[in-house]
Amino acid sequence: MDLAAEREFLDRVKRARAWMLDHARMRVVTGDQVAGDRYTAETLGRMLKSYVKELADEPDGAVFFGRLWFGDTEDAGDHRGQRYYIGRRRITEEQGPPLVIDWRAPVSALFYQASASDRRGVAVRRRYGWTNRTPVHLTGFEDERLDRGEELGTASRLLTEEIERPRVGPMRDIVATIQPEQDDLVRADLDQSLCVQGGPGTGKTAVGLHRAAYLLYAHRRQLKRTGVLVIGPNPAFLAYISAVLPALGEVDVQQRTLEGLLSEKAPARVDDDAAALVKHDARMAEVVRRALAGLISAPTDGIVLPDGSYRLRVTAATLVREITMVRREELPYGVGRERFRTRIVAHLQRELEYHGESPIRKWLDKTGRSRPVVAVLDACWPKVRPEQLLHDLYADEKFLARAADGILTEKEQAALLWTRPPRSVKSAKWTAADLVLLDEIAGAVEHPDGFGHIVVDEAQDLSPMQCRALARRSRHGALTVLGDLAQGTSPWAAADWRAQLGHLGKPDAPITALTLGFRVPAVVLSYANRLLPLMRTTVPIARSVRGDGELDVRRVADPVAAAVDRVRAALTREGSIAVIAADARIAELGAAVLDERVTLLPATMAKGLEFDHVVVVEPAEIVAAEPRGAHRLYVVLTRAVTRLDVLHSGAEH
Repeated sequence: MDLAAEREFLDRVKRARAWMLDHARMRVVTGDQVAGDRYTAETLGRMLKSYVKELADEPDGAVFFGRLWFGDTEDAGDHRGQRYYIGRRRITEEQGPPLVIDWRAPVSALFYQASASDRRGVAVRRRYGWTNRTPVHLTGFEDERLDRGEELGTASRLLTEEIERPRVGPMRDIVATIQPEQDDLVRADLDQSLCVQGGPGTGKTAVGLHRAAYLLYAHRRQLKRTGVLVIGPNPAFLAYISAVLPALGEVDVQQRTLEGLLSEKAPARVDDDAAALVKHDARMAEVVRRALAGLISAPTDGIVLPDGSYRLRVTAATLVREITMVRREELPYGVGRERFRTRIVAHLQRELEYHGESPIRKWLDKTGRSRPVVAVLDACWPKVRPEQLLHDLYADEKFLARAADGILTEKEQAALLWTRPPRSVKSAKWTAADLVLLDEIAGAVEHPDGFGHIVVDEAQDLSPMQCRALARRSRHGALTVLGDLAQGTSPWAAADWRAQLGHLGKPDAPITALTLGFRVPAVVLSYANRLLPLMRTTVPIARSVRGDGELDVRRVADPVAAAVDRVRAALTREGSIAVIAADARIAELGAAVLDERVTLLPATMAKGLEFDHVVVVEPAEIVAAEPRGAHRLYVVLTRAVTRLDVLHSGAEH
């Protein structure tokens, strides 16, 4: 099929997509007339409106990016002699088979997995080239005759062009360029947790997002009920990746920072370093458990409950025995309280039955709320508000000492105590670490609702306590854990994945290393890799397939003036531009670098982002600014996907 015929088919696909949108809009209008009841009508309406939004908001991009020809051979199976176009979503006409197959469909896996040595029935794989501008145009195609042993791999011209396309706007999907090892991860089973150690530019974030999209396609009914969550390190990162899942047809995915997940309110206070280290330590989980256990006490009096002409009794000894048995079950605190209530009511029920009565459900519920029962509960197993408990730990030195004895040192306990306690719980101002501890307490009282799947990016920077917050939400679901130990910059950054996976509740999850880089040019990645020996972390060294790219390292007298000069040069070329420096220097640069195409970025906010042209100002200042400064600089240097300028006024190290 020549290019003219392919363009004719493209016009047919566009008409089909327009028909799909019109038909979906019509179904929204008529949907309430076919639903059997109000609830069904509302549910159907939301579903149809969501589908219309997906179609209407779909970017005017390539409607298909590949095609498969299956040979007339036995290994082709049911696809023998068939041809399929592969795209971001299924496109169909009013009648007949689909014109374009969704990239997540089982047959589409062969577009990524088939090779000359393992064709799986595929005779020819075709890739399509498209213009970068809107509206896009089909420019050509490239065939791999697998049946003749022809396989281009990363030498594909169209694949290279797609990978090296300038980075303008938010992150794009990579459905056209997924590599076999990435596809294996994307299509892993729903119940399988994964950990992906990926060097800069190896596509680990894209793998996680595409896995979320794939799982929603393959297990839509289950995940629509339980939900999919994507956790990113900061709002800038979430904004950068926000367009990927909608472009893949998935809009019902929560994308949050961990702080945003734990509380709708932003932290109102900042911890000092000593307090933050203690609060994020895994030992705090045991401190919380002990503090809660310390609230439970043995009953000293029995219960007497008047009921008509009867006086029902439960002795103190019986209550002690029951509370002891409940505590042995090691239930969440709130569940244990309710279990104790149920056991008390059961004894009162047996007392009533002894008198020949048969209590009904209403009597049982009323008895459980009766004053004598509630009095014993409140005295022996009181209700807990997380804010009150944490307030008491920080404000009451003796209470903290009882909970932390043998766990935290006196110095560590002192770091937690408030020097000037707030007047009340309501006036308390919580830090980011406090939000994690409040969640730990709430989780110890009652298990939170979980998600069917959670994707955690930059997971190497999570503290043990932050990991526990996510583990509580994935007790019945799997995790996709993404990160790079070499890019760990937090004070509690993980030193190895196995320990981190233990904190996340998935200690046996397989760890896969992605070492082949597609986004960062080899010259840039090799320069950044010089920092690896300075780090106390052992990771597989990433290498890049890209032979393009530019690196310019200069010693300059005035770094700010030099940065302005390099920005002016970058503005003459296509692509995104970022100037990155130590946080303390940003204000000075901001007064000099003014252009809407330029992003001025503190080094602490660069993680996860990519730019065509990056200007790094005074790398030594970035290293000196924090204990893990070498890791931070490694992150900064690897944000460049085309050109990197490094400006320094001192000697280069």
